[in-house]
Amino acid sequence: MKKNFEYLTRLRQVMAEQKIDVVIISGTDPHQSENPPHHWRDREWITGFWSTNGTNGTAVVLQDQAYCWTDSRYFIQAEEQLADTGFKMMKEDGPEAIDLIGWIAQNVTKGSTVAIDGMTFSTSLANKIQSELNAANLKFATDFAPFDIINPERPKRPLNKLFVHDEKIVGESVDSKVNRVIEQVTSEGAEAIIMASLDDIAWTTNLRTANDISYSPMFVSYVFLSNKQRILFIDEEKLTDEVKAHLNKYNFEIKPYDAVLDFIASLPENTRLLVDPDKVSRGLFDKVRCNAVFGGTKVAKLKSIKNDSMLRSIDTAMEKDGVALTRFFMMVEREHQKGELTELILSERLREIRLSDPSCVDESFASILGFKEHGAIIHYEATEESNIPVVGDGLLLVDSGGQYIYGTTDITRTVALGTPTAEEIHDYTLVLKGHIAIANAVFPEGTTGHQLDAMARQYLWKEGKAYYHGTGHGIGFFINCHEGPQSIRLNINPTPLEVGMATSNEPGVYYEGKYGIRTENIIITVPAMETEFGKFFKFKTVTLFPYDRRLIDTSIMSDNEIQWVDDYHKMVRDRLTPLLTAEEAAWMETKTQPLKR
Repeated sequence: MKKNFEYLTRLRQVMAEQKIDVVIISGTDPHQSENPPHHWRDREWITGFWSTNGTNGTAVVLQDQAYCWTDSRYFIQAEEQLADTGFKMMKEDGPEAIDLIGWIAQNVTKGSTVAIDGMTFSTSLANKIQSELNAANLKFATDFAPFDIINPERPKRPLNKLFVHDEKIVGESVDSKVNRVIEQVTSEGAEAIIMASLDDIAWTTNLRTANDISYSPMFVSYVFLSNKQRILFIDEEKLTDEVKAHLNKYNFEIKPYDAVLDFIASLPENTRLLVDPDKVSRGLFDKVRCNAVFGGTKVAKLKSIKNDSMLRSIDTAMEKDGVALTRFFMMVEREHQKGELTELILSERLREIRLSDPSCVDESFASILGFKEHGAIIHYEATEESNIPVVGDGLLLVDSGGQYIYGTTDITRTVALGTPTAEEIHDYTLVLKGHIAIANAVFPEGTTGHQLDAMARQYLWKEGKAYYHGTGHGIGFFINCHEGPQSIRLNINPTPLEVGMATSNEPGVYYEGKYGIRTENIIITVPAMETEFGKFFKFKTVTLFPYDRRLIDTSIMSDNEIQWVDDYHKMVRDRLTPLLTAEEAAWMETKTQPLKR
C-alpha cells in the first residue's frame, strides 16, 4: 500500500468530523509559488504525484472518490505516479480536458460543502471557484487547513539565512526600486501595497537565500510598502547581521512572518491597499478591512525589464554556462561508449560541473534529462525507479540551467547518441526551424507573445504534428527560472513584449514511448528599427551552446535558416573559446563548423 493512502484516510476522517463533502487541494503555497517549499507541498504527498521541481496539479477528494487534475506537460508522469494511489488523473488541457469546477458542480449533491485552504489559493481563483459553486447551489469554505494533523511529519517552514545580492551586479538600489514600486502603486489609485509574491519581494529588497525554495534563491516572506512604511514580514532566524544592516540602511522594519494577517486586518479603513488578486491568497485577503484596490500588474512588470547592468551580467552567466555544458557534453560523448552511464549519473555529473563554478549558487531546476522514450515526458525527472542506462543509439534531451549570481540560465539541447534515424533528424529540423523563426522575429511595439507563438509551430502543424506547452516563458534575474508576466504561448496573454525582457524560445515535439525533441535558448527583446509605422523590436539570442549538427537536415532548410545557424555557431565559438582548454576549444571547433547542403 502506498504511503499516501494513510494521508488520504486521515483527510477523509477530518472531512467527516468537520462536515466537509469535497476538498480541493492546490499545488502551491500562500505566495502562489510555482515550486513551493516542501512545507506546503500537501497535494504532492497526499496524491503521490510529485517531482523535485514541483508539479502542476490540483487534487479533489470526496469520501468515495479522489482525482488529480494536471496539464499536458505531466500526463505521462501523472498516469504512472497516480497508479494505485486512490487518485485518478484528469486532464485540464488538450482535446480531452475536463473543467475541474464544472465537474464538481455536475457530480456533487446540491447543498454539499466544498472546502479549500484559503492561504494556498489566490484571491482571483478562490473567488472564481466560489462564484461557480454558488451558482450550482454548493457551499464554499475557505478555512480548511488540516495538513499538520493528517501528516505529523509535514516539513517545517524553511529558516535558511538570507544574503545581499551585490548591487553592482543588480545595477539598482533598493531605494530606487521601492520608489518605482510606490510610483506604480499610486498610478493604480492606491497608497500602499502588500507584496506576497516571493520573486517580487526578492527583486525589491535585493536579498536572496538558498534552499527555501528548491532551485530558486527566493525567501518566504511578505512586504508592505507605502510612502510612510516599509515592512518585511519574515522569521527573524533567517536574518544575518549583514542582512539586518542592509534592511536598516533602506529603512525596513522587521516583523514576524505570521504577524502579517493581524497587520493587514489592523490597517485604517480609509487605507487604499493595492492587492494583486493573482498573487495574494484568499486567506490573506479575507483579513482586509480597508479599501482594497485590485491591480498590481504594473508592479509585477518592473522586474521583467532587465537594465544594462543585468544584461551585461547575463552575458557573463551565459558564458559560464556554456563552458559547463561544453565539459558535460564532452564527457557524455567520451563515456557513452563504455556503457556505464545512466540518466541519474548524468544528472549528478551535470549538477557537479555547474556548481564547480563558485558563482553558481544552485541549478535553476532539477535537470530534465531523458534518454529515448523518457525524452517524451516533458518534465521528466529521473528517479531510482525510472532510471535507465544511456547506452546504444537514441536521442538524449537535456533541459537544464543554473542560478548564477550573474543571472539565471535555462537551456535545452537534444543530441544524438550513436546513429540517429531519418525520422529523428526530420523532426529535429522541424523543431529547429520553428526555433529559428522566433529568434528571427521582427515585430511592432505592443506585440504580445501570443501573436508570435504560431511562428514556432507552423512547420510541425503543416505535417499534422504539435506540442501543447508554451513556446516561451519569462526568465528572472537570479530569481525564478519561470517569471511573468510575458510569455510566448497559444493562450492569450495581454502583456506586450518590451525591450529588456528575457524570454525562453523552446519549441518541441514528443512521441510517447519513442523520443522527445526540444531546443531552447534565452532571448532578449531589443530595438530593431523605428519607421513611420512606429517602433519595431526583435530578439537577441544570448544562450551559448551549439546545436547537434548531425540532427540537422539542411535539405528542408532555407538559405537564411542555414546562415542563422552558422552565424549563431560562430558567436558561440568566438565567445566560449577563450574560456576553454585547448582540448575543449578543439571540440567546440568541430561542433560549430558551417552547415552543408
